[in-house]
Amino acid sequence: MRALDEWTGDDVRGALRLPTASDDKYSRGVVGLRTGSDAYPGAAVLGVEGAWRTGTGMVRYVGPDRPTALVLARRPETVAASGRVQAWVIGSGTDAAHRGDDEERDLRAILRGDEPVVVDAGALDLVRGSTAPVLVTPHAREHDRLRQTAGLDPVPDDASVTGRAAAAAETAAAFGVSVLLKGAVTVVATPGGWTRSVQAGTPWLATAGTGDVLAGVLGALAAAATPTDADAFGPVAATGAWLHGAAGRLAAALHGGHGGPITALDVAEALPRIVAEGLAAD
Repeated sequence: MRALDEWTGDDVRGALRLPTASDDKYSRGVVGLRTGSDAYPGAAVLGVEGAWRTGTGMVRYVGPDRPTALVLARRPETVAASGRVQAWVIGSGTDAAHRGDDEERDLRAILRGDEPVVVDAGALDLVRGSTAPVLVTPHAREHDRLRQTAGLDPVPDDASVTGRAAAAAETAAAFGVSVLLKGAVTVVATPGGWTRSVQAGTPWLATAGTGDVLAGVLGALAAAATPTDADAFGPVAATGAWLHGAAGRLAAALHGGHGGPITALDVAEALPRIVAEGLAAD
């Protein structure tokens, strides 16, 4: 595989769009989230927060009663009802082993629809055969489990960034989806062979819930950009990873020195400044 190009702040600036006087909440993007569960309700809150803080026009949340109540307590502007969306986020904070038949039917319908779908965690097992534009967001262990279902070898723990990107590209081609492989350096690959590395983050991001925030960020960007196929998801995914990493770095830097401990909500709350700085640099 050739040397891996890095997605940088300059690339991000070209991917962000400043709202205009002619925009409304629909033209800015409506993202739907089917995330969280009674066991992991916080994932719903964090994903919704990530989407709002990235600048989406509307967030619809569809989920169980407990996470719905927590989402509305934190973000009362969220619409807790089905309706029009321009992108979906599914799987965060869910467990495939405890998924009911009705939920599986609804998730499969989303994956067979027209709107782009960000697939995280507990819905990764459903991506085979999907026809919607799909981005999967596994960490290393989830990536290996996904690869196993396609008969692909696991990725060595000591694989280089280039090796991880090659593996992600292989996964993308096997499933017809884009892959955002999380790690100290995130890599993004599309079925058509487009690959990038994203190095905007900080080791302080290795804490519970930050991946749920990232899923919300990606959903917001997808709702605004509405990628029409998996290959078009590449720049969206790389931009989301960069914004998320930069927000984590900013949140950690508030503690001075080499940075300090952060929580997932700290990352979400830093996103508006990162987005604003990106837009201001245009």
